Amino acid sequence: MAHIFIIDDSPTDVHVLVTLLERAGHEVSSVSNAEEGIERVRADQPDLIIMDVVMPGMNGFQATRTLSRDEATKHVPIVMITTKSMETDRVWGMRQGAKAFITKPVNEKELLACINELLPSKV
Repeated sequence: MAHIFIIDDSPTDVHVLVTLLERAGHEVSSVSNAEEGIERVRADQPDLIIMDVVMPGMNGFQATRTLSRDEATKHVPIVMITTKSMETDRVWGMRQGAKAFITKPVNEKELLACINELLPSKV
């Protein structure tokens, strides 16, 4: 299964995602801010990143742009998961380098289908 890295400042959302992903057989790591997330992703080289948008300090759009333009991390697909549900947010997230954009609350089947699509050889 895949190593999935979560960058989200909500302990509740992280708990829900970790439970769902581990139940599906994935290895999961997480951090609560974008700055630490960027450093850990560079070091750990996960298979996929789940990125929140609204966080203190650097937001998820900025972190996605940084990771998707970095030679060391640009190959790692990013799935943005956020409460921001406007079409302009989705378009902006995709323009920053996200491969998918899912709104909270997360639908388990939708998230797992997205992961399966982005990482067919890992699931």
